[in-house]
Amino acid sequence: MISSDALTGAILDNVGRVLAGKRAVAELALSALLANGHILLEDVPGVGKTALARALAISTGATFTRVQFTPDLLPGDVTGTGVYNPDTRQFEFRPGPIVTQVLLADEINRATPKTQSALLEAMDERKVTVDGVTHLLPAPFLVLATQNPLEFEGTFPLPESQLDRFLISLTIGYPTREAERTMLSVQERSHPLDTLMPVCAVADLLDLQTRVLDVYVDPVVREYILDLVETTRHHGNVHLGASPRATLGLFRMSQARALLAGRDYTLPDDVKAVAIAVLRHRIVTEDEASPVRFVRSILDHLPVPANRGYGA
Repeated sequence: MISSDALTGAILDNVGRVLAGKRAVAELALSALLANGHILLEDVPGVGKTALARALAISTGATFTRVQFTPDLLPGDVTGTGVYNPDTRQFEFRPGPIVTQVLLADEINRATPKTQSALLEAMDERKVTVDGVTHLLPAPFLVLATQNPLEFEGTFPLPESQLDRFLISLTIGYPTREAERTMLSVQERSHPLDTLMPVCAVADLLDLQTRVLDVYVDPVVREYILDLVETTRHHGNVHLGASPRATLGLFRMSQARALLAGRDYTLPDDVKAVAIAVLRHRIVTEDEASPVRFVRSILDHLPVPANRGYGA
């Protein structure tokens, strides 16, 4: 059996062919996929949000669908609808684009709250119900939703209760000059996505998701997670602290990051490495302070458990 770090390394290398110079972003995205969570991508246009989603899907052999969210998009346009068949005189389910393994929900904040809710409910329950009949979504199931942080006209911002359903929030950011120079050479005639091939099967990905659940989390590391989340709730500058769902998210993401490193146990450093991505979209400060700076400040001041053996 191929080792988990070798398999995840191959996936990351493959994604790196498309998203050069963004290894840390790819690691967080893959960790969220292994932790069976969803991703919110908040960034300016053209930095590779779609490319990241497609590269993850292709690399793992998963099916991929992209939906452009607009104000006139209806819930049934996402989940699917019942279509009358005159031959059988019955309504038959016509699956919507959400019936896939990797879904890119592009500019999710441009859809109405009703359509947003239909997507987010399916994300949480991993199923859709049409005409009273429930249809299970395929496994794995990953939603990458994008938002442009600079354009607010004609948008419907996601409320905090719905933002909380995303395991992590990421920004890709502009590439370095060297990475952009490489991009010009690599994409001079074609895009790397045109020739990208799978490096594993969906069955391998599902096995990795199972392996994440077996990663050991020492009681000391568990207490560190609890301390970190609790600090966000009792700080004087916070209007809304991290939820219990965030606590579980830190737990799962630290397990996934440990697996990426080839370990079967977590370290406090795993928690620190994923904390900003897990918490940044769940915290509302009293003033204009950046949630990212706020979480980073907590990480800098919160005592880290003393170095010890964290294996089972």
